[in-house]
Amino acid sequence: MKLSILDQSPIANGATPQEALQASLKLAQTAEKLGYTRYWIAEHHDMPGLACSAPEVMLSYIGAQTEKIRIGAGAILLPHYKPYKVAETFHMLCTLFPGRIDLGIGRAPGGSAEATMALSDNFLGNVKIMPQKLDELLHFLHNDFPKENMFSKIKAAPIPNDSPEVWILGTSDKSAKLAGQTGSAYAFGQFMSDRDGEDLLSMYHDHFQQKNGFQHPKSILTVNAICAETTEQAENIALSLHLWRILQAQGKTTGIPSIQEAKAYEFSTEELEMIKAANEKMFIGNPAKVKKQLVEIKQNYGADELMIVTITHSYEDRLKSYQLLANEMGEMIK
Repeated sequence: MKLSILDQSPIANGATPQEALQASLKLAQTAEKLGYTRYWIAEHHDMPGLACSAPEVMLSYIGAQTEKIRIGAGAILLPHYKPYKVAETFHMLCTLFPGRIDLGIGRAPGGSAEATMALSDNFLGNVKIMPQKLDELLHFLHNDFPKENMFSKIKAAPIPNDSPEVWILGTSDKSAKLAGQTGSAYAFGQFMSDRDGEDLLSMYHDHFQQKNGFQHPKSILTVNAICAETTEQAENIALSLHLWRILQAQGKTTGIPSIQEAKAYEFSTEELEMIKAANEKMFIGNPAKVKKQLVEIKQNYGADELMIVTITHSYEDRLKSYQLLANEMGEMIK
């Protein structure tokens, strides 16, 4: 059972972005020692509470201080960028860290409307031509443009011995079909979707074509989980995440609140209902409880791999959550 990590590099209240990014490095190093398959870091722009706006920069930093764990972007938001530059960047990473690089592709804006406008001139137009942009990116990565194409005369240098593994990240029919039709791997973000992803993973398998190095479909299911020594402790830790999301929805800019702040907050009836609904999609509890839930959802969805998102106020609580989970899984993830 492959187990991996998606890191959004959260900034705790009272911490700095530098401290958040250093905590991300420590998380990747710890994940490698614990036997996690891969570590991905997300892209967000001027998003209160999240530190990483440039995954490619963090990947070079993390790659230089780890040895074998696969590292990748979860995701590079392709509508903002030219495919050629993305291919160059990830070929560079593959050259530096052979056989370890994943390139996750997404199409979300990753920030506010103002941040989106600052990043790209025509974001919505680029979303519409996402299949063409992805096709161009894949040709650059595999250096296989038809001779009549003007881009056949250039390469996304340096050309590594192994191209990055390409993953399409998403929560919709379009992303599932696009991943299958392009012969890419597919990661369904259950942690950020109200949709039942079982049908999307089936759709991906149904549309899969053998292309670009993948002979078989390959899928990840990404879920929210918080593990502690007791379920009560895990629920207290999770309260910080719930409050942060509620404050975000209210337009309040804040880092991840502490447990004390969360306990002191007077939640409305509507907010308590929001928390109850969120808890139903999360995996919160002691190691045995969370393990049981993860094994069950993997079997139900038929995913090849599980990827865990854990956001806590305390970086120590986050590390311990992943450590407890790895220890409980034992030989299953080796």
